Amino acid sequence: MRWNGKPLFQPAGGFRMTLRTIRTSWLLLALTFVVSSAAMSVSLAEMAATEETKDVVQDAIRLAQANPPNRKFADGVLTTIPMEFEAQDTFSPVDQYQDILKGIPNLDWKPNFMSDTRTLKAMASKVIYRRDVWGLEFSFKPVRMIEVGVPQPSGKLQKKLIWYMVYKVTNHGEPLRRVPVKDKFDNVKYEVKQIEGLPSAPIRFFPRFVLESQDTKVKKEYLDRIIPAAMDIIAQRETGGTKLYNSVEISRFDIPVTTKDQDNSIWGVAMWEDVDPETDFFSIYIDGLTNAFRWQDKDENYDPQADPLTYRQYQQKTLKLNFWRPGDRLDENEREIRFGAPGQVDYEWVFR
Repeated sequence: MRWNGKPLFQPAGGFRMTLRTIRTSWLLLALTFVVSSAAMSVSLAEMAATEETKDVVQDAIRLAQANPPNRKFADGVLTTIPMEFEAQDTFSPVDQYQDILKGIPNLDWKPNFMSDTRTLKAMASKVIYRRDVWGLEFSFKPVRMIEVGVPQPSGKLQKKLIWYMVYKVTNHGEPLRRVPVKDKFDNVKYEVKQIEGLPSAPIRFFPRFVLESQDTKVKKEYLDRIIPAAMDIIAQRETGGTKLYNSVEISRFDIPVTTKDQDNSIWGVAMWEDVDPETDFFSIYIDGLTNAFRWQDKDENYDPQADPLTYRQYQQKTLKLNFWRPGDRLDENEREIRFGAPGQVDYEWVFR
């Protein structure tokens, strides 16, 4: 629009707003909004896909993938220790629970109008705490030695003789369960048995390997070490290159139940360094193969207000493997290590 030949609206700087520029501005604004919305949609889709991928990965991490060796072993190379279930591992008598019998005030009182057997203390003293017990089958190859370069704090490599044991854990399911059974008087009793075909959950294996020398001047214990420099060398030597899990990696998985059609066993390796070369008789203790445990309270140290760990000692069911090595500190050789020891059993289940 013009007035006296001049534009009706003329902003400073000589910029002229016309219908074409207004239309173009609205188109640019709409295009920017569409592009931003599309980018936002892509970002949300990517985030959703990432979260879904994380869920899938987490599910995959929870269940261990079997890692069978690439080679077959000759008969007798692999020694298998079956899990030994005991009925007494499935319950704890109430006399172990001093928290109840001695920790609750005024629990011991003499009733006037009821039987002594109906008091809380009398009834609590007859309660038995029961639980299911599961276990893993443990198989292992002979204890061997290998020399590798181990990184030191200085950054240099130091050649060390590593003692190691390649092993396999298998979850066969069928835990020891308590089954309520009624007698002819309708009294409920419990029988402990393994029920075949009963669905069993995967088991998480938290191993702890301790090598204990028995004949050195000072009794020594060596905890399993993680030595990355030795992992690939041991795997190539023992399994033909199949990855072996160390004690930390193997604890990240749930081991599924092995069936007749599918073997879900998991292979790992335990390693020890700086073992005294004068060791001739030694034992390897393996924790985590079962959830069976026991404990004992010390009466003289009992205090209701104190931490239970000050008067209670827990013990876990542990597999003990005995070995001997008829050699000396010179020219250590893995062929000298033998499973079993003179005058001792080859293996046993102990509480420690």
